[in-house]
Amino acid sequence: MACSQTIGGLSRPGRVLGPSLDKIIKNVAWRKHSNLVQACKSAIDKLQTLEDLQNPNYSSCIPLFSPSDAGAVLEPLILALESGSVKIIEPALECLQKLISNGLIYGEVEKPDNEENPPAIFRVLDSVCKCLASADEALELGSLKTILILVRSGSFSIRGDFLVRVVKNCYNVYLGSTSGVNQLCAKALLAQIMVIMCARMEADSVSVKVKPVSVSDILEFSDKSLSESSLVQFVQNFINGVIEGGEGCLGPPPSLNVVEGQGLSPTKHESAKIDVVEVNEGEKKWGNGKMSEFGEGDLANGNETEDMEGSKIREDVFLLFKTLCKFSMKFSTQDNPEDHLLIRGKVLSLELLKVMIDNACPYWRTDERFLNGIKQFLCLSLLKNSALSVMSVFQLLCSIFASLLSRFRLGLKAEIGIFFPILVLRILENVLQPSFLQKMRVLKLLEKMCEDPQIIIDIFVNYDCDVESPNIFERIVNGLVKTALGVPPGSATTLTPAQDIAFRIESIKCLVGIIEGMGTWMDHQLRITDVYQSKNSDVDSSGVENGAEGTPSDLELHSETVSETSEAATLEQRRAYKLELQKGISLFNRKPSKGIEFLMNSKKIGRSPEEVALFLKNTAGLNGTMIGDYLGEREDFSLKVMHAYVDTSNFEGMNFGEAIRFFLQGFRLPGEAQKIDRIMEKFAERYCKCNPNSFTSADTAYVLAYSVIMLNTDAHNNMVKNKMSKADFIRNNRGIDDGKDLPEEYLGSLYDNIVKNEIKMNADTVAPQNKQANSVNKLLGLDSILNLVTWKQVEEKPLGTSDTLLRHIQEQFKAKAGKSECVYYAVTDVAILRFMVEVCWAPMMVAFSVTLDQSDDKIVTFQCLQGFRHAVHVTAVMSMQTQRDAFVTSVAKFTYLHCAADMKQKNVDAVKAIISIAIEDGNYLQEAWEHILTCLSRFEHLQLLGEGAPPDASFFAVPQTEVEEKPPKSPMLQLLKKKGPVLQNPSVVAVARGGSYDSTALGLNASGMVTPEQINNLMSNLNLLEQIGTFELNHIFAHSQRLNSEAIVAFVKALCKVSIAELQSPTEPRVFSLTKIVEIAHYNMNRIRLVWNRIWNVLSDFFVAVGCSENLSVAIFVMDSLRQLSMKFLEREELANYNFQNEFLRPFVTVMQKSGSAEIRELIVRCVSQMVLVRVNNVKSGWKSVFMVFTTAAADERKNIVQLAFETIEKIVREYFPYITETETTTFTDCVKCLITFTNSRFNSDVSLNAIAFLRFCAVKLAEGGLICYEKSKDLDSPTSVNGDLLDKHKFTEKDEYVYYWVPLLTGLSKLTSDPRSAIRKSALEVLFDILRDHGHLFSLAFWIRIFRSIVFPIFNNVPLHRATAQMNELNEDSWSSETCAVAAQLLVDLFVKFFIVLRSLLPNIVAIVTSLMKSPHQRFASVGIAAFVRLASNLGSSFSEKDWESILMSFKESAASTIPEYLQVVKCMSVVEIPDTSEANSENELFSDQGLTWDLVEDESLRLAANAVAKMKAHVSVQLLVVQVITELYKAHRQHLSAANILIFLEVLSSIATHAHEVNSNVTLNRKLQKVASYLEESDPPVLHFENELHQNYLNFLQLLLTDNPSLSQEIGVESRLVSVCVKILEQYLNCADSKSKRELQNSQKVLYWLVPLGSSKKEELAARTPLVVISLKVLSNFERESFTKYLSLFFPLLVDLIRCEHSSGEVQRILSDIFQSSIGPILMHL
Repeated sequence: MACSQTIGGLSRPGRVLGPSLDKIIKNVAWRKHSNLVQACKSAIDKLQTLEDLQNPNYSSCIPLFSPSDAGAVLEPLILALESGSVKIIEPALECLQKLISNGLIYGEVEKPDNEENPPAIFRVLDSVCKCLASADEALELGSLKTILILVRSGSFSIRGDFLVRVVKNCYNVYLGSTSGVNQLCAKALLAQIMVIMCARMEADSVSVKVKPVSVSDILEFSDKSLSESSLVQFVQNFINGVIEGGEGCLGPPPSLNVVEGQGLSPTKHESAKIDVVEVNEGEKKWGNGKMSEFGEGDLANGNETEDMEGSKIREDVFLLFKTLCKFSMKFSTQDNPEDHLLIRGKVLSLELLKVMIDNACPYWRTDERFLNGIKQFLCLSLLKNSALSVMSVFQLLCSIFASLLSRFRLGLKAEIGIFFPILVLRILENVLQPSFLQKMRVLKLLEKMCEDPQIIIDIFVNYDCDVESPNIFERIVNGLVKTALGVPPGSATTLTPAQDIAFRIESIKCLVGIIEGMGTWMDHQLRITDVYQSKNSDVDSSGVENGAEGTPSDLELHSETVSETSEAATLEQRRAYKLELQKGISLFNRKPSKGIEFLMNSKKIGRSPEEVALFLKNTAGLNGTMIGDYLGEREDFSLKVMHAYVDTSNFEGMNFGEAIRFFLQGFRLPGEAQKIDRIMEKFAERYCKCNPNSFTSADTAYVLAYSVIMLNTDAHNNMVKNKMSKADFIRNNRGIDDGKDLPEEYLGSLYDNIVKNEIKMNADTVAPQNKQANSVNKLLGLDSILNLVTWKQVEEKPLGTSDTLLRHIQEQFKAKAGKSECVYYAVTDVAILRFMVEVCWAPMMVAFSVTLDQSDDKIVTFQCLQGFRHAVHVTAVMSMQTQRDAFVTSVAKFTYLHCAADMKQKNVDAVKAIISIAIEDGNYLQEAWEHILTCLSRFEHLQLLGEGAPPDASFFAVPQTEVEEKPPKSPMLQLLKKKGPVLQNPSVVAVARGGSYDSTALGLNASGMVTPEQINNLMSNLNLLEQIGTFELNHIFAHSQRLNSEAIVAFVKALCKVSIAELQSPTEPRVFSLTKIVEIAHYNMNRIRLVWNRIWNVLSDFFVAVGCSENLSVAIFVMDSLRQLSMKFLEREELANYNFQNEFLRPFVTVMQKSGSAEIRELIVRCVSQMVLVRVNNVKSGWKSVFMVFTTAAADERKNIVQLAFETIEKIVREYFPYITETETTTFTDCVKCLITFTNSRFNSDVSLNAIAFLRFCAVKLAEGGLICYEKSKDLDSPTSVNGDLLDKHKFTEKDEYVYYWVPLLTGLSKLTSDPRSAIRKSALEVLFDILRDHGHLFSLAFWIRIFRSIVFPIFNNVPLHRATAQMNELNEDSWSSETCAVAAQLLVDLFVKFFIVLRSLLPNIVAIVTSLMKSPHQRFASVGIAAFVRLASNLGSSFSEKDWESILMSFKESAASTIPEYLQVVKCMSVVEIPDTSEANSENELFSDQGLTWDLVEDESLRLAANAVAKMKAHVSVQLLVVQVITELYKAHRQHLSAANILIFLEVLSSIATHAHEVNSNVTLNRKLQKVASYLEESDPPVLHFENELHQNYLNFLQLLLTDNPSLSQEIGVESRLVSVCVKILEQYLNCADSKSKRELQNSQKVLYWLVPLGSSKKEELAARTPLVVISLKVLSNFERESFTKYLSLFFPLLVDLIRCEHSSGEVQRILSDIFQSSIGPILMHL
């Protein structure tokens, strides 16, 4: 042991080399390998003398030795490796492994420039590579390990061609080794090399830390025979031991770039540990990866070397990549078409390429060289290998393509667009006869692709929205859907049923993955952090691991990525352009002319023939046959297009056969000869123009072209039996060249070319019409459904490997790469999902729905329901209402809750899905909530049925007391076992019978009894429903608190709709949703006011609608639920000035006003009463609704409702009045309005009177100042008169406190004064004027004006102020009695008198009211007015000014004058009444004989008019007498305040009335008619004579009084003359009555004797009536002073003489005449 420690010296390399060389010496055969023995000994001796250099020399392969010493000590190892002996090679390999592992060897190995004298290290590695060809398995394995250690080393690197050689040697071991272990190790080694090289490229350094490859992963696609667990574990340990074993190294040389923190761990061998290396300038730690310090020149060189190092690493990686691509493109020869060894190598190459692509760093995606390398080499490899039928190759192609799609799609847009149809869509769309393994692999590829949502989005954006690219996303979805639907019935297929089912399951998974990926991407972009995203966090993380991690960097690094602010808008335009273009293409493929016209109108192509020609030539998807038909048309425009189309072709340098073949590649010649003729004619002209020396004329080319077309048809048409021979072809074309023959060799060559190779269109030009979707259906999303339901399989031909096809595809690569449209778009705007959903929603719904309906497999149904859930999530968040509702409706229908007897486990799972959707996507469901809540309602119904609970209808029909006494319920499942009674249960029968999804009641439209089988099914299905507990059901409603503001409103709307449907069920109304409404409202009461207000608007409408239901029981239940909810709400306090309590209680008001049910109205009154009395402390703004309810109740037709409501109001006003105005004073007016309504109650006068009393109470409270602050206005302090115009100019607003609080109260009382009930009228009047009198001091003048104008004055509107009508006599106590009028007038005057100082300006208005009463045609009202006038004047006469008196008296005069037209109306009325008379005597005595009138002849109408006239006349007389009486009284009471002008007014009134009285009495005809009518009616005659006498007597008395009281004033106004005039009139009237002829007529008549006829009885009566007045007149005259008597004697003396001559009824006249003559006239005559 001691000796072994000294072998090799003290140097570090020596301690490794010495023992190994000694072991080689021991194992070697001395004679055979003498040179080796000698070299080993020399090296050992040399090592004994060598020591480690203090400064490592990195130009040496062993930096601690000089280059010469290093070469000397490595020479024995080279000889040992070349010896061919296993015993010798093994220690040499071990020694080399130790040197490398300990970092003692440094350098680069690549192909040397001088191959004759290569470096020692090259010779060493060259020898190692040669060892790989050894037949010894152990030696192979050791060599592999050595190579792995070499590649892994951080201080040693293999590069360039030598690296390729190493890889090839490892290939050979994999392909040629007889040991499975070595094969697998070689494969793992190659994979590890790729990983290491890619890691070094990413770090741009050789010193990187990598993970060992997973051996099981590299066995995924091939070498299944090597997948034994022990073998795999051995190889895995082999790789792990090398990679994770680490190495000890001297430290990086200056040329190496070390990544911070990625240094290699030291070796486990203790002898290799070196902690510190001494250098010249101090101690530096090499083991930690820190660079030693050198001079400035060394540092500079180091930087240059570092850049060179990085570039070399990239060169090596690129070289490896290119080499592997070439390896993968080796194909078998025709001699050995099934070369399994070649296929195995191809598979290995593809696997290694996959490893490289999977481990590619971002530099690959930014460097044009690497990207071009992928395009040139890898894409070509994929293209060539895509035609192979080897499954492992196809799997690898798919895997590599998936990696490219995940990592390199930014730079490979065009290539991916081409490979997708070749690798994926071609297999996916083959439904009838696909390769099971290939298609399964494609489905797995799509499933994995869906794990990265960004890939799905990018595919749609960059291909489906790109005009030049295929609709990859749409084709993927449609292909998956067709596969999911399975093979159509009756179609021939190579699939077994098991394979078809496997395809359907996988395709459903892919569809679910697509829609789930869309949702995940959407959630990420919108940052949705709700339950849905947390649930799918695993999916997100897996998506990152599978390639999404590199995507952000891709978007940042790729130079051509376009990201605009208006991404969605731009892509929407591109998508719309593409759809419209496709629509035009589809139309062209059916009708070319219309298609071109459509495209030109939509500006997709220009209107010039050249533009249309380019469109036909360059646009993909056009049907070649249709192109040919269009080009052959004879219309001018089509002909120009054909010419332009041909002119775009360049035939220069082409022979005729190539030219015509090239020309006809773009379209198919039409079948009509004339069309072909036109096209060939233009072709011939173009060909000759491009090749002027080809033919003599274009005619030659034209004939030859036509001949070639015929030959092509003849040679390649199976219908032609006798084929044209070459000789025939030559003979047919003789003399066509201007009469000459074309060379036979030329024609023969042309013939052979056509016969061998048919002239036909390109494959991409053939676009079958049946593949063109109807554009309208496509836009509507219906084409997918139609294609999926009624599709016909169009099988695609297998992809060939012809060079022509390869060249064609490569040309497509180049063409697409050069286009500006080949820009990769990366969007972040989620609006793009709308377009994606429009494409895929309908097919997906068909796939999920059909599969879910047809399959009962748990996995399938789970996937379908997951698809529905994700689809609902995406469409709901994107607010796509139609699509969202369609998905939700489908899931709801699949619950089968509407036909429970047919339910299965999948239907129960659908119920669970519905619940999950409600919880996860509740914020976005909006109108779709209705379907979900309908399902929950039906589910709860089935639950109750299973539990044996009574139906909800029992809550409506059975009183609560009976419900409490019911026996305990028995489970329905037990009852179901007894089928007899159950079959009679209508609820069970309805459920068992089922119904349609849209039916509101189960089994309503069905008829007939259910069968026992249906009952059994129902029983088992009710057991299934027990999987879902009530917790899940209730969780949805409890979860409503988490819904956002928009969602909760939509949720409540839907719940209300469902509840209405439940309650309106014609058979069994239910209350499930109604109870949930109460719960929801309770849960969400704590939301902000704005949201809660919106919620309650919905609930309010619901409660109103159902509360007014015709079903009384339902309405009662609903209103009770509203009461419960209101009680809960009133538990919350409301701040001042808020109005939500009022809004909350408004449904009570609305239902109270609209409901026609007395029971509901009574219930509402009781509910509101209970709420108010229990929660009175919390009622704030709710008082308004409370009073509105009671106001409505007060006007109710039911007495008990009125009484009940008033009892509550009475309690509120008496005990809780402060609460009414506590926070909102405006409720005071609501209270007042309510009380006023109660006053109008017609059921109970006590209620009305008490309500009036409460109004007085409210006025007192109002006056106390609790509601408003009173400020005494200046109008109260100063009696300044206000202009009368103030009444009209002053305007009030609602902001006026007086108006707002006092006016409603006073107005209500004012209106009550017109109540038909006398007691109410009287009470209202008294209370109204008491309030005004008691609290009027608080009012301003402005408010007083408002009160009188709007409250007081309207009271007197009930007084009949106009002319009497025929109905005047019908005015009685039922309207507005004179008693009420009298009270009102008295109170008005008293009020005015009390506040006269303030209200002085209203005097004209008061007088107007009083005089208006005086003008009334009815005596009672006129009397009231006169009395009020007297009362007013009596109380305020002393306060009136002269102007006031003048104004009052003028009004009085007008009123007196206004009564005269009433008399004229009587005259007019009686003029049309004919009174029958039985005699026509000439004598007046005979006129009034005892013979009566025949009143039977008088009509009823005339009698009624006459009777009315009598009444009017009597009333008129009475009023006139009252007026005269008032004048006298006023004068007597206020004579000292009256001016001469005022007295003149009195005189004018008296004079006019006296004159009117005389006129009335003088109308003999009228008076006779009135007397006859009165006689018939047994009434007294109208006192017209008394009226005249009374008027004259009062007039005389008034004049005498004036003359006596104020002689001076009497003289001023001429009282004496007036008095004489009156007396004269009186005497004349008396004389006229006494004699039938006037005095003047007697004087002028001839003196003839005649007999004096005695007066009749009526005349005597009249004279008797007039006698007192005449006596008074004579006394007045006799009392004149002599002077005055003498002055006026001439006026009345003749009358005195006539008095002596006439007949008198009394001697008193004669006596007074005698006195006058004796005392007055006699003395005058005596003095003459």
